[in-house]
Amino acid sequence: MKTAAPSSPPTAAPIVRLADAGVADTHTDEDLESQVQRARVFAEPLLAGQQLDTGEDALKHADGVSAILDGIGAAPSMRAAAYLVYAGDYLQKPEETVAKAFGPSHASLVMHTRKLVQIQRAAREAQFEGEQRAQQTERVRKMLLAFSRDLRVVLLRLASRLQTLRHYAASKQPCPEPLARESMQVFAPLANRLGIWQIKWEIEDLAFRFLEPDKYKTVARLLDEKRIERVQHVEAFRQRLAEQLREHGIAAEVQGRPKHLYSIWKKMQGKSLDFDRVLDVRAMRVIVASVPDCYAALSRVHDLMPPVADEFDDYIARPKPNGYQSLHTVVLDEADRPVEVQIRTQAMHDHAEHGVAAHWAYKEAGVKGYAGAVAADSDFDAQLAEARKGVLRQLLAWERDFVGQEEAAGSSVDADAGATFDDRIYVFTPQAAVVELTAGATPIDFAYAVHTDLGHRCRGAKVDGAMVPLNTPLANGQTVEVTAAKEGGPSMDWLNAELGYVRSARSKAKVRAWFNARAQAETIARGREAVEKLLQRIGKTAVKLDDLAGQLGFRQADALFEVVGKDEFSLRNIETLLKPPEPQPTADDLIALRKGRPEGESPKGGVLVVGVESLLTTLSRCCRPAPPDAIGGYVTRGKGVAIHRRGCSNFKQMALRLPERVISVAWGAPRGGKEAMYPVDVIVEASDRQGLLRDISEVFSKDRMNVTSVKTQSFKDTGGGTAWMTFTVEVADAARLSQVLGLVGQVAGVRSVRRK
Repeated sequence: MKTAAPSSPPTAAPIVRLADAGVADTHTDEDLESQVQRARVFAEPLLAGQQLDTGEDALKHADGVSAILDGIGAAPSMRAAAYLVYAGDYLQKPEETVAKAFGPSHASLVMHTRKLVQIQRAAREAQFEGEQRAQQTERVRKMLLAFSRDLRVVLLRLASRLQTLRHYAASKQPCPEPLARESMQVFAPLANRLGIWQIKWEIEDLAFRFLEPDKYKTVARLLDEKRIERVQHVEAFRQRLAEQLREHGIAAEVQGRPKHLYSIWKKMQGKSLDFDRVLDVRAMRVIVASVPDCYAALSRVHDLMPPVADEFDDYIARPKPNGYQSLHTVVLDEADRPVEVQIRTQAMHDHAEHGVAAHWAYKEAGVKGYAGAVAADSDFDAQLAEARKGVLRQLLAWERDFVGQEEAAGSSVDADAGATFDDRIYVFTPQAAVVELTAGATPIDFAYAVHTDLGHRCRGAKVDGAMVPLNTPLANGQTVEVTAAKEGGPSMDWLNAELGYVRSARSKAKVRAWFNARAQAETIARGREAVEKLLQRIGKTAVKLDDLAGQLGFRQADALFEVVGKDEFSLRNIETLLKPPEPQPTADDLIALRKGRPEGESPKGGVLVVGVESLLTTLSRCCRPAPPDAIGGYVTRGKGVAIHRRGCSNFKQMALRLPERVISVAWGAPRGGKEAMYPVDVIVEASDRQGLLRDISEVFSKDRMNVTSVKTQSFKDTGGGTAWMTFTVEVADAARLSQVLGLVGQVAGVRSVRRK
């Protein structure tokens, strides 16, 4: 069923297209129409005798798609593309061949449409294998949204789906249920969002016919039973209304408007109405020249016939989301039967019937490849870009509606679909590419979504051409342009939740990763410097650093440098490893280390050596043990027993190399009732500021904890600077230290505090 094309183009803009080289050129309607014939001649030998997976003849399907596009006012270039898309399936190198014969614009369209067809086909096949219907529908919807950057792809798929449904209806073959349901749930709502009513209602009626054949036949029978009577009344009403409007100086075209089967059934179900109570089975459409004439005609209609209360809608003052405009009213005819009257201008009518195809610039301008950029730099181009954004906004709103319906029905979606649509927004780059963000996202989140490096270097942003602060929340449909420095990194303020610079978890992770990488690099550099100085001091500069790290149990040199830079690995271990081995101490050597003391008296330092009670003991500086830490002893060469914390990395490595030197030790009781004091190292990381050292020292002082030494280092960064401090404090019991560390952590600017 082919619908006649509109009698005149929807706009008066000059017809232009892009040449293959991307240069604008003017062509007549005859030149453009010849594209269709040339494309058909090109495709005919390839498509003749071929069948699509639906069983359709490929050439007839392409003819049908081209006719549907013609009926909604699409440009000849799009109708030509209908043949090239299907011919591409039978070419060795379809994109390359089509590009040479018809230009890169058609080649891009062929490539992306074929890709979408292939993925849709695979999705339907997965449905046949038992995959959830909601998952399949969600996948197709997301694909259509992803391909919406080139609206031609979407229009071609709509026309192709309608032609396929027509094929099943004409051939009286059963339509596959997944295909019919996909048509009803995805393609019909998409056509509605784009305002292409002509395609929308036919897809709905045909899908309704295949999905609910009994209900379809019931509604069709009700219409047929009263068709003759209804046609007579409608025609009489039409003639009388046209004559009355003409007598009052209102030039109008009055048409009888058909009511579609699915629309009637949906209204009967939604409002629990009998067929006789569906008010718009009898319907008129009045087309006038201007908006004032719309209201003048409305006034005259209400003068002639009594209106039905609460059945008036002004979609001119308040257009529908898809741009639909019209006046709707319901009046009673002479026999008190309800008649719906729609009043609109010709432009409104063209948009209502053909949607974006009625005013889209494919008829006036070509397209550069997939992105949809027009050739000339003019006011018309700006209007085209805005129109294109408007269509994308409708597609996004369509997605919102779709997801909302799925959630209301309790259906599932893909696991990777993430949050609901209300948790996402879509914004545009200056090139009109769509970027998906979390709701409340800022320009910094946008920059990180485009590229991690762009996020690091982001310094400013424009939203819809106006400069905005970097913590401004973005909204659907806005165009965002980022100003970036040539080099640099993020600010520490971006991680401050109260300032609101970064909202998405992904962006926050990237900012933290940048600072962690920088801190790690500084730590590695500090550790490398310490190791190299040690090697110079002991005359071992020829040692390969990676080999040295391997001997110490590290995978690479940087891993060694990192623990050295954090003061978590003693340089003495490296020195011990590289020095010539000393002879093992004999039993006499160990006995010589004994010191006499009264029986029952604890050794100096409060450590009791189990088994060899009189050995000299020392507290290791690498881990600073203190009661009640779990401790272990290591017999050194000539220096007695070194006491380590059990978790000390140095102690673990020495125990692995020489386990026979490890002995059991325990804390002894204090001597003479005096409380023994033990040095403990505390490491503080904080934002560098004036008075920081004083504030932290006051905390130790108030808690009567003696500080014996302090080491500080400062590093400048984009956040103002980072200070690393190592305090050596004396404690009698390490368990009491945790309370003091908690107080230090509350000092302004302190990021972390821990015992070394």
